[in-house]
Amino acid sequence: MNALEPALLSAAQAGEPAALDRLLRQLQPDIRRYARRQCHRSTAIEDVVQEASIVLFRRLGSLRDPLALTAWLFRVVTRLCMLPVLGLMRGVEELSDRHEAEHFARVPVDELRLDLVRALESLPRLYREVILLRDMEQLTIGETARQLGVTREAVKSRLHRARALVREYLRGGDGGERSAA
Repeated sequence: MNALEPALLSAAQAGEPAALDRLLRQLQPDIRRYARRQCHRSTAIEDVVQEASIVLFRRLGSLRDPLALTAWLFRVVTRLCMLPVLGLMRGVEELSDRHEAEHFARVPVDELRLDLVRALESLPRLYREVILLRDMEQLTIGETARQLGVTREAVKSRLHRARALVREYLRGGDGGERSAA
């Protein structure tokens, strides 16, 4: 990744529009390069670049360590590339209500991806970590437990709750912001 000017990053984090625009433009080639490396479908690359830029825009203010920006962006891109491959995650596509399934079938895939990213971002850290490790990074229950330093039973419980929260968000429950299609 190209070296970022600390003043530019600080100004962008403070919400200065010109600095934020310049930072996003400067980072896009790196984001695109990460996407080319991580995504296996060339048609998804530009979508991933755009979605990663949106995540960066929304989360930049909470970045504590500027040196972690590169690794964080790489993880964001990797996870975004995995979303279509996972078929909107196990469990999420198993909507029990037929009317809801028909509604989701009419929503463009790009909107569903964005909604899924928003749903994951809305999760408390405790649940987001477990669902990302298990469903995005494809770790086993045991590997996830070791990574988080918890028991297998805790992983299973958190995973069940995380998936339920994602389903609830996507269905529009609990204040989830589903966009009208």
